[in-house]
Amino acid sequence: MKKMSPLAFILGGIAGTAVGLVAGVLLAPNSGAENRAMAADAVSDAWDSAVDAYEQGQQAVVGTYEQIRPSVDAKTDELRAKVDLARERMDQLRSTLTDTVTPTSIVIEDEEAEAPEAAEKESSTQVEIVEDGVELVEEPAEAPEA
Repeated sequence: MKKMSPLAFILGGIAGTAVGLVAGVLLAPNSGAENRAMAADAVSDAWDSAVDAYEQGQQAVVGTYEQIRPSVDAKTDELRAKVDLARERMDQLRSTLTDTVTPTSIVIEDEEAEAPEAAEKESSTQVEIVEDGVELVEEPAEAPEA
């Protein structure tokens, strides 16, 4: 089989269309004016059907929207209330945490300031014990019984 060129294919399509058009005009049972009127009526009917379908679709969408809108609004309000409640709770926790951390940090700072003085007392006590010739023996902690 021979491969057909694209140009030959296009020319064959144009020739077939022309032959079909001539045959349709010659063999048509109605006059040209009647055929044009029928074509115009068919296009008008198709347009009216499309407009009707659009309007029905629009009414269905609007009806569905109006039907579900109250429940969507209620859920939105509910979620906003929950978010507000969560924010208030977070603020309370933040405040409680701040109230707890601030005094604790002051106590830690005070202990750090006193720690060098206590370390000096312990080391001087150890030095005195060693100078007196007394050995310091620590007793091991008792292990818990199983």
